[in-house]
This record gives sequence, structure tokens and C-alpha cells, in this order.
Amino acid sequence: MRLYFATGNKNKLTEFQNYLGPKGIEIEHLNIDYPEIRSDDIAQIAAAGARYVSTKSKKTVIVEDSGLFINSLNNFPGAYTKWVHQKIGHTGLFRLLEGKERKAEFRTCIGLCKPGEEPLTFSGAVSGTITHEEKGTKGWGHDPIFMPDGHDKTWAENPDIKAAESHRINAIKKFTDWLKENNKYVNNR
Repeated sequence: MRLYFATGNKNKLTEFQNYLGPKGIEIEHLNIDYPEIRSDDIAQIAAAGARYVSTKSKKTVIVEDSGLFINSLNNFPGAYTKWVHQKIGHTGLFRLLEGKERKAEFRTCIGLCKPGEEPLTFSGAVSGTITHEEKGTKGWGHDPIFMPDGHDKTWAENPDIKAAESHRINAIKKFTDWLKENNKYVNNR
């Protein structure tokens, strides 16, 4: 089975390929830029992106959107995580969190769309805490500052935890469970 994944993030592509490849699902990168709608809802963003790319490519595609939702910041940066990371980085987030509670949740949503049909979405989340400093060198994005609940290391200190239990993996698991019952929906070889 083959899936086309539209993303500009090579790390996300690798995570999908590493998880789905051994399950016999080939992930092919689709290099199509798409407009990202403005919304606080990552499911709306993923669905709109999948619809756009599916229409443009004439293929069944997946698009993924993620965000870091920090409780004490009213779920900021949420859907704007990438932009906030590029503008203020971890140092800026640490400043925003000075004196505040540091509980957070990473959320992801996979949008799947077949040409001419409405998109479907599959969400995953994982709760944790924002650290007071960067820890670890093996991750990307916010991995050095996110410590998932039940663990004493960040994802950047222990990427095996992220590979097994991340928000993205939780969404991919829901997606693959759905695929088992609906494999005719996707592109076959």
C-alpha cells in the first residue's frame, strides 16, 4: 500500500516512514506547497491542507499538522507553534513561562483526503511538562524542552520514547487502525 504525504518537514516524513514502512505501508513524499488556513484548530488546518493537495495532485494524500498547547498560556502557541519557534525559539518560550505552571500537551492531526471527497482526520496527543532549559541533542523542534508525563527525560534525551509514544505516533496508530478496515480508500501499488 502506498500513501502520498505532503510535507516540507523531513523529520515528520522520516517518522511516518519509520513507523509505517515495517507495516507494509510505503510513504511517498509529495512536494506540493499548500496554503495553511488560519485557525486555532489543527484538525481544520490538516483537513483543509489535505483537501487542497488532493485536488491539486489528483491523489489520495495525507497532510499533518501539530502544535504545542501550553496550559498556563491559554494553549499558546497551539496551531502557531512553528511560527513561534522560528520567531522566539525556546528562550522566548522560557521567558513567557517565567513564574507560570509548565504543563503542556503536544497534539497532532493527520488529514486524509481522496480526490473529490471530504477529508478525514485522525488526532493524537501526549501530555507533559515544559522544562526550564533545553535537555538533550537527539531531537528536533521542541523535543529538547518537552518531558512527557511518566518520564524523567525529554524527547531529545530519549528519542525512543518519542518514537513509541509521541502525539504523532498516537495519531498514526489511530490512522493505521482505520486503514486496516478501509485499505481500498488509499492508493495501491
